[in-house]
Amino acid sequence: MEIPTAEELANDLQAVSGADAVDVDAPIQLIADVDSLDLMEWLYGFQNKYPHIPADESLFKNIDDTTTMRHVHERVVALAGTAA
Repeated sequence: MEIPTAEELANDLQAVSGADAVDVDAPIQLIADVDSLDLMEWLYGFQNKYPHIPADESLFKNIDDTTTMRHVHERVVALAGTAA
């Protein structure tokens, strides 16, 4: 089963949001040009690209100013494990 890397997830968010950079270890809420609509657009693209991973908006549940794309990646990996 194909699982994207944390860096791939960050690159996809950067492409969707138009942010200058999305570091995998930067808090998502503190990245300029990334907002909740960007996250939902990113999620839609993720769902289309990786339909075998049962991801939904719960990936961003309890997001706070410490949540990074690396945290989101950990959630993706856990979801992929439940789908296997």
